[in-house]
Amino acid sequence: MPLILVIEDNAANMKLAVFLLEKEGYEVLQAVDAEEGLRLARERLPALVLMDVQLPGMDGLAATRLLKFDPVTQHIKVVALTAFAMTGDREKIEAAGCDGYVAKPIRYQEFLKVVGDMLL
Repeated sequence: MPLILVIEDNAANMKLAVFLLEKEGYEVLQAVDAEEGLRLARERLPALVLMDVQLPGMDGLAATRLLKFDPVTQHIKVVALTAFAMTGDREKIEAAGCDGYVAKPIRYQEFLKVVGDMLL
C-alpha cells in the first residue's frame, strides 16, 4: 500500500486521519508541524501528503509551495486539510500547488474517496 504523510497539529484530527488510513491498509507517517513534515517528505517520499492548512510556524500552504518547488518532492500529491472552505479558499489552496482539499471536520467517506482518487 502507498505511504501517506499526515501533517496535522491537532491531536484529535491526527488520530482520526491515521485511524481511517491505517484501517484501509495504508502506511502512515505523522508530523505535527510543517518543518518536520517537509523533512519526512524529503526523506521518505510518500505518495501523498495530507497537509493541514493552519499549522504553527510555517503554514501548510507555504509548506506545499516548498514541496512543489523542490525537484525531489514536486511529484508528491498534496491534499489540503482545511476548516476554511469559504469562497476564494479553493483558489488559494490550488495556487499553492495543492492537488485537492478535504474540509474539516473530516467526513470519513469523502476523506477516503479523495485519498483513493489521489493515489490512482
